[in-house]
Order: sequence, then C-alpha cells, then structure tokens
Amino acid sequence: MLEVLEAAALQIYTACSNLVALAAFFVLLAYLIKGKALSKEIKPALTGSAFNFSIMCVNLLLLTPVMSLIMTYFYGYQWSIIERNIWYSLPQPVAILIAVFLGDFIGYWRHRFEHSRFLWPLHRVHHTDEHMNWLTLQRFHPLNYLTTFLIDTAFLILMGVPPFAIVANNMIRNYYGYFIHADIPWTYGKWSAIFVSPAMHRWHHATERAAYQTNFATVFSVFDRAFGTYRVPGPCNTDLGVRDGHSKTFLGELLHPFNVRVYWRKKAKKSIKKEPI
Repeated sequence: MLEVLEAAALQIYTACSNLVALAAFFVLLAYLIKGKALSKEIKPALTGSAFNFSIMCVNLLLLTPVMSLIMTYFYGYQWSIIERNIWYSLPQPVAILIAVFLGDFIGYWRHRFEHSRFLWPLHRVHHTDEHMNWLTLQRFHPLNYLTTFLIDTAFLILMGVPPFAIVANNMIRNYYGYFIHADIPWTYGKWSAIFVSPAMHRWHHATERAAYQTNFATVFSVFDRAFGTYRVPGPCNTDLGVRDGHSKTFLGELLHPFNVRVYWRKKAKKSIKKEPI
C-alpha cells in the first residue's frame, strides 16, 4: 500500500513540475498575443485553474495505480487485430504517427459518446469552466477520466499498438490538448483542413446552440470534417461553459453525476437549452 501511495505521490510531483514550465509558456504566449489586456483575465482564470489543479491531483492520486493495473491486464492478452511484430517492423516515428492517428480516431468517437445522455453527466464537469484556459484539459470527473483511459487504451492495445507508441500517443495528445484549450484565437488558416486549432476547440466549449455537437477531435480536424461535425466560423469570442444552474463547487461537481433523479427529471421537462449535449 505504501508503494502505491509513493508512486501516486511521485506522479503528482512530476505533473506539478511539468505544470510550472507549461504555465510559464502559456502565460508568455498569452502576453505576446494580448499584451496588457491579459491582466483583466488573470483573476477569473485563476479561480477556475485552482479547481482544475485540484481535480487533477485527485485523479492522479486515485487513478494512477488503477490505470497501471489495467495496462498490465490488457497486455496480458497476446491477441490483436494487427500483429504486434508488424508494428515493431515499422520505423518508430511512423509507428507513433499511426498510433496518434488511431488514438485521435477513437478519441473522436469516444468524445461524441460523452456528449450523449449516457455519459454527459460525467463529462459535464469538463464543460463547466466559463473561463477556459490551458489547464481546463485537467478538468475531468474521476470516472470520466477513467472511462477515457479505458476506451482509448483498450482500442489501441486491441489494434496491437506497442507500449512505446501508446506512451507517445498519450504524451502528444495530452500536450496538444493543453494547447487547444489555451485562450488563443488562432484558426490555422489552410492548416485547419488537417489539424484542430485552439479556435476550433474553443467553439466546442461555446454556449451557442449551433456549437453543440461539433468539433470533437483533439489533433486531426479531418475526423470532424469527414463525419459532419466541423464548425469554425472564425475566432471564438462568445461565452463559454455549461450554465445549467447546478452547483459548480468542487464537491458539487464530483457528486453531480450521481444525482440521477434530478438529471433525468430535467430531461423530461426538456430544460436542457443550456447544456451542450
């Protein structure tokens, strides 16, 4: 038990150390883009960031040992759709690129499923940040964090993806996830035909009804374009976040998915105009 706690504590320490460098990068980038106007946005962003940091620590502490056991269990099976020796015969950069593409493919469909009535109560907490910034990436209910890991990782292992490519996929999609959650108005121009831009993902968090059920991919916008969910009318300057009248306290967000009776009563009354599902 002590070893498990030590491993979790090490994960939190490593994550916090990485966040210092990330925070410095995104603050500098925001200052270069917005200049002195950035000072007006710091206070509301800090409030949401404190929530995001707290829930990140909870997820790491509770789920790091669980996810390690799951990975070990999954890799105990030798069967896969694509033979693993084929992956090892590829140059590592090629194998990693394919793994990221497959990871974004399953991530796209898993994300769409999270916006269905079945998983929305868990995924909702990610959309409650009204002042979205790079740290919003960590704003996930523990159960949603776990289902994300289970679905994405199980799919990649089923496809025969070797451990080094899965680790690379997780790192690339994670750090790029920080970038697209940042408050950056970039749309990428012609490159938006391939890649998800910060503006594209910001529209995913917008309160406008036209933005609901759009922009689910993390890295490759080709999936949203191919499946009819792409929508980027320009830089996103509208309000963000779910505004459904429920408590947004830390404990309230953790308990919200379990308040099933209240949630489905709202559904029955068709009072979901402000919920992007």
